[in-house]
Amino acid sequence: MRKENRTYYFSVEGETEKWYLDWLQDLINANPAAKYTVKLDSKIQKDPLARAKGLTILGKTEIIHIFDRESEEDVHVTQFKTTLDRMKMAQSIGKSITYRLGYSNFTFELWMILHKSDCNGSLTHRSQYLVPLNKAYNEKFENLDQYKHEDNFKRILKQLTLEHVHAAIQRSKAIMRRNQESGYILQEYKRYKFYKENPALSIWESIEKILRECELL
Repeated sequence: MRKENRTYYFSVEGETEKWYLDWLQDLINANPAAKYTVKLDSKIQKDPLARAKGLTILGKTEIIHIFDRESEEDVHVTQFKTTLDRMKMAQSIGKSITYRLGYSNFTFELWMILHKSDCNGSLTHRSQYLVPLNKAYNEKFENLDQYKHEDNFKRILKQLTLEHVHAAIQRSKAIMRRNQESGYILQEYKRYKFYKENPALSIWESIEKILRECELL
């Protein structure tokens, strides 16, 4: 019996995020236990409003924007808020679109590390993810640009299984619980909620939803 297909829409900031979602799509579709086949429709588009305008859709549609809160420097805080502004605007262009927040503080590398190990300490610069990345994947990347090279990134994806994705979700939840228990204030802007402190992330929420709907959790 042929499985029903479900499509999930994303906009992402960079290539690694798209490669990851393409990999996850293949992982789910190769699993005979999955209730559905999935299409993780992702587009590299930093502007959520442009992504929403480019979609030809009927009915209510949810889009997840995966992007980074790169630091608490003014330039990055402004970029973050501008993106949230555009996400909010995308919901009022006459299409039935809801934009969800899939942020990482500081970067998407946090989510990748969590597939293999904990990453609980607060960092002062995003370049500091290099050491735990190398340790988690038994690599010797000299810098994050090298890690983000297509061949290198897809090689580390080959180390991962569905169990690693489950682990990343659980480690993410633990981070967010710890932030709450530590008394950090959950910020809210345009009804989107996030922590200024790192580590923090919400990417796991959309991944967990997809796996749950496919009955792979």
